[in-house]
Amino acid sequence: MSAAESNPTDTSETPLAGLLRQSIAILDGAMGTMIQQRKLTEADFRGQILLEHPQDLQGNNDLLSLTRPDVIEDIHFAYFEAGADLVTTNTFSSTTIAQADYHLEHLVPEINRASAACAIRAARRTEQATAGRRCYVIGGMGPTNRTASMSPDVNRPDYRAITFDQLVAAYLEQARELVAGGVDALMVETIFDTLNAKAALFGLETLFDEIGRRVPVMISVTITDASGRTLSGQTIGAFYNSIRHSRPFSVGVNCALGGKQMRPYIEELAEIAECFVTCHPNAGLPNAFGGYDETPDDMAEILGEFAQAGFVNLVGGCCGSTPDHIRAIAAAVREQATREITPRPVKMQLSGLEALSID
Repeated sequence: MSAAESNPTDTSETPLAGLLRQSIAILDGAMGTMIQQRKLTEADFRGQILLEHPQDLQGNNDLLSLTRPDVIEDIHFAYFEAGADLVTTNTFSSTTIAQADYHLEHLVPEINRASAACAIRAARRTEQATAGRRCYVIGGMGPTNRTASMSPDVNRPDYRAITFDQLVAAYLEQARELVAGGVDALMVETIFDTLNAKAALFGLETLFDEIGRRVPVMISVTITDASGRTLSGQTIGAFYNSIRHSRPFSVGVNCALGGKQMRPYIEELAEIAECFVTCHPNAGLPNAFGGYDETPDDMAEILGEFAQAGFVNLVGGCCGSTPDHIRAIAAAVREQATREITPRPVKMQLSGLEALSID
């Protein structure tokens, strides 16, 4: 058994790992929020390549990496300027499963490559502007719009809209293009169904076997409400036990909740995770109009407290956050020590909807 195979965390001494060991790193904020501020039209989403496409495309944000790459690159650059060390590619829905809603499955390889290129150009621009600075690009892999664990039809509880193998194939295709595009790590994010996530992780392992090397794997789950569980029913401890075998570079929580509501789950994760811990909450809970009300100072205060408590290695923002939020968060955690990774006692760790430890 190799060292990597025996180590469940796979936190090898890459430059990115060194960054998170030395200080609390900064992730970017929301992409969709920034795109909405641009007031783009249907013509922007179509560009010149989809003038005759029979379906409306406005709202397919990932497509903008092909049709308005200038917009996407500028958003990434704004986050780097605000202090982000890492940005996530504009690929939340860049799988054949998600793009099927727009009948654009055939463009998935191009969208992923173009999205990686947009983020990498922004990273290089930032590095050129500040001598000695290193910027990283994370390939974002969203949860798709299907769930493998539950039926979408209450009258047919046995029905599934997607199979495990279909999810694996879609995630593998996306990851293959992102890695070929030059990303520094891959993040399986906004996980609401652990079975979907396990399909993604299986796809990544398949890719690593193909290319003969590993890429850091970041995993981020969504706790959907005050129950403290994912949509498919797992607690944070059960979720971690379910994905621990994949030797994640990091594990964290994002989306669905604001930082205040997220605190108990980050605290628990910080206690049990044998890898880096990440946190990028929404800018509060959605208001009656679907907007987000937490100011940059609000988010900075909450995430600054997480940092002071020793919960996190990387922080950023999700829905509703902007470069102003990231700038304030970066200032709030700048002087705080990064979380130390401590070995977990050796025991049998099992998971169903809840975690079970047998010693």
